[in-house]
Parts: sequence; C-alpha cells; structure tokens
Amino acid sequence: MNSLIIKDLHANVAGTEIIRGLSLEIEPGKVHAVMGPNGSGKSTLAKVLGGHPDYEVTSGEVLMDGQDILAMEPDERARKGIFIAFQYPMEIPGVSNANFLRSAVQARLPDGEILDATEYYSHLYEKMDLLEIDRKFTARSVNEGFSGGEKKRNEILQMAMLEPRYAILDETDSGLDIDALKIVAHGVNTLRGPNLGILLITHYQRLLNYIVPDVVHVMVRGRIVRTGGKELALALEEQGYDWIIKEELLEEPVAV
Repeated sequence: MNSLIIKDLHANVAGTEIIRGLSLEIEPGKVHAVMGPNGSGKSTLAKVLGGHPDYEVTSGEVLMDGQDILAMEPDERARKGIFIAFQYPMEIPGVSNANFLRSAVQARLPDGEILDATEYYSHLYEKMDLLEIDRKFTARSVNEGFSGGEKKRNEILQMAMLEPRYAILDETDSGLDIDALKIVAHGVNTLRGPNLGILLITHYQRLLNYIVPDVVHVMVRGRIVRTGGKELALALEEQGYDWIIKEELLEEPVAV
C-alpha cells in the first residue's frame, strides 16, 4: 500500500507564500504529528491537502497511489480516501447529522450500489456510542448549536463512518476541555490501524499524551525543520519553539 507523499510543496494565500518547500511522507498505519508556532503554515497545509480554493499551489506534488491529488477536485479527493477535520468545523443548518453522513457514505460506494439503511444506522449508532454522542444528535443539524467539544466529536464520528485511508486532523484539541479531549482521543485511537495514516496538526504536547504519535515533525516558516519521536514534543513543551526558530534563522540563506 502506498504512502501519502508530499514533495517540495509551495503554496500561496492571497499572493503570499506560506508553504515553502515542504516534503513529508505519511505511511498507512502511522500517526505523524506536526507541531509549530502560530503562523508556521500548519493549517494552510491541511487546507491545501483538502483542496480549499483560496489556497494556490505554485509547485510540488501530493501523491497517493502514484496520482497527484492536487489535480483533483475536493470531492474526488474525499472519495479517494482523504479526510480533513478542520480547526473550526462548519455548521450546516437544515441538514441532519444522520442524512449528512448517509449521503457522504453513499457517495463513497461504487456506482449503482445502494446503502442498506438498517446496516447504516447500526454502524452509525455503534460509532456514536464509541464517542459518547447522544443518539438524539442524529436529528440535529450538522454542528448547529454544538459546543466546541461536540463539534470535534462529530468530526471524529464522520471520520469513523467514512473510514478514510488518510486523515488530516487540524487542531483537533482546540477548544476542548480535558474530558472532551480524552473522549476524542479515545475515538481516534480506536480508529488507528494498519490501513489508516493520520496527520495530526497541533500546537500543544498535551494532545500527544493521549494520541501518541509514531513521528513528530516541527514546522517553521512553511517547511519541516526537525523530525523525531515523542521526545521531540516533550522538548518543545519544556523549551518552547524559540530554540528551533533561532536555529532555522541561522541556517536561512542570506540574500546578497
């Protein structure tokens, strides 16, 4: 099974280059954590992988099964197996969670295959119980009136139902209290397995106490500048990002 391979990626937002030559390989069955200070480009990376129209890729590739997914529309990327959980999940008034997820699951099926309603609801309730989501939420509009923790759990529910090959989780811990964080982490850990690669984007080491990564990357000024194990995240927690940023600035070529 092939990895998700990002090669020398450059991307702009409103004419400003944010991603500057980023390379990264996410293997199936592995959790890669990307940490970095504010403004380093972490959320931009997630949006570029998802195909957000405001983000312009100027060069580089993102390969999955040997295909460059950057040439695909966002819905095509999703059907191929890319899942994005954003820092600020959108509200969709008038569309129930149950109908939203049913349409999303149906869209992943081969042409002509119809989703069995009984099997669908059995699977949905199983995943809702896993994430401690009240079954009344099936009738509620997607994320409308949800607390921060409920929105994040709802996104992990979507991930559980869609069974992607690669999941990019952008600041999943943002706005969560410790109880909600533990529930979300438990859901992610339950979904871990040999067929799922996870890119976990976070500012803080605390999430990595509950979702222990296989690899930790530090992102500064739009590229990966340091890679290591869990101990790298612990060092960042103790020392902050300044020591890495200073080293990166020292290594930056000077224009003459």
